[in-house]
Amino acid sequence: MSISQDTSIASTAAQGDAFCVAVDWGTSSFRAWLLARDGKVLAESRGPEGMTHCVTSGFEPVLRAHLVKLAAPASLPILICGMAGARQGWVEAPYVDAPTRLTDFATRAVRVPNGFADIRILPGIAQRDPLAPEVMRGEETQLLGLGAGVARQLVCMPGTHSKWVVLEDGWLRRFATLMTGELFGLLSKHSTLAFAIEADVKFGTDAPAFLNALDKGAADPCLALSRLFGVRAAQLLGFETRSDGAAHLSGLLIGAEVLAARQNFPDHADVTLVASGSVADLYRAALQRVGLNVKHVDADHAVRQGLYLAAHSLWA
Repeated sequence: MSISQDTSIASTAAQGDAFCVAVDWGTSSFRAWLLARDGKVLAESRGPEGMTHCVTSGFEPVLRAHLVKLAAPASLPILICGMAGARQGWVEAPYVDAPTRLTDFATRAVRVPNGFADIRILPGIAQRDPLAPEVMRGEETQLLGLGAGVARQLVCMPGTHSKWVVLEDGWLRRFATLMTGELFGLLSKHSTLAFAIEADVKFGTDAPAFLNALDKGAADPCLALSRLFGVRAAQLLGFETRSDGAAHLSGLLIGAEVLAARQNFPDHADVTLVASGSVADLYRAALQRVGLNVKHVDADHAVRQGLYLAAHSLWA
């Protein structure tokens, strides 16, 4: 049984099979699953109450409301990943240092003081390299969900802050962050380019504006930077329309990201793409454009599986 957006009631039979509640608590979103002992999803609840919302309204009331929607049995253990464990979150879950074995970081989960359940928050991971300092929080749980079947792999995780990660025999060796999603948001809403971006325009990987810009971005990240103003200029001069703006800007930024990552991790010919929705198609096209072989894993499945594996190691 899977319950969609903001839903609710699990059956009595499902309650009896429940093993734990798994929560992915982001900056602007909340997702929770009632999981059976075999990992099956018994119920699901989603909402917009991310960390930013909860800093003022409180974390516990939001969690309790979603537990009611899930019809979660009382005192069921709850495992949380993501921004609820940030310094400004519910309870800080200090970073584990990379390199680290992914199957070990669940033991560093932090207990949340409360009066109704065993609630724990998984830590993030830090790369304490003064030349390349990095942190992640939430993505490590998706990586755990990928499993340890591949001896060595490069993982691409698109998002507001895209993560590129090297995994080796179950160890997270190193990673890099590229702020592609945030740059797109800032440029499309708070810069001169806002006049050239039509909100909520849908486009596919066959859109000429996307493909042309992708090739420019993938040719040289610096070239992409110098071509950003061209998103607006192309419209002023009649080469494109405003409906092409989002595709053009996406192509430049994603192209620059994948080329920068290709140069940063030059000894990898294969990449595991962890993404959901339309962004998965855009990144697959970009990755293939720079010569990488792509394996796609759904991001929702990966984080849910990672939470389940971590919970199983704690409470099985």
